[in-house]
Amino acid sequence: VQLQASGGGSVQAGGSLRLSCVASGRTASRYVPGWFRQAPGKEREFVAAITWTGGITSESVKGRFTISRDNAKNTVYLQMNSLLLEDTAVYYCAAGLRFGARTAHEYDYWGQGTQVTVSS
Repeated sequence: VQLQASGGGSVQAGGSLRLSCVASGRTASRYVPGWFRQAPGKEREFVAAITWTGGITSESVKGRFTISRDNAKNTVYLQMNSLLLEDTAVYYCAAGLRFGARTAHEYDYWGQGTQVTVSS
C-alpha cells in the first residue's frame, strides 16, 4: 500500500486547510486510514482516525478537525478549521487494519508527510 498526502501549506491562524491522502495498491481498500502529526522537537501524535461510524479526533483538535473518507477514491481527508499556531507540524496519513486506532504502532503504512504552517 502506498500513501500520498497533499494539501498542506501556510495559513494564518483561524484559517482552514483540507488535507487529502490517496491510497494505492492491490490491498489498499482493506486498510483503515488515520492522521498523525509531528511538530519540531516533539513526538509524533495522533490526530484523527476513521471508525465504523465515522471518525474520531484527539482532544487537542476536537471540534476543529474532521476526518472523512471516500471509499470509491481510496482517499481520506482531514478538514482543519480554526487553525492555531500549535497546529503547525508535518501531517502524516497512515493505514492500518483496526478502526479507530490511536497509536502509531497500530498502523502498517505511512505516507511521506505534508507540512502545515500556521502563522499569526
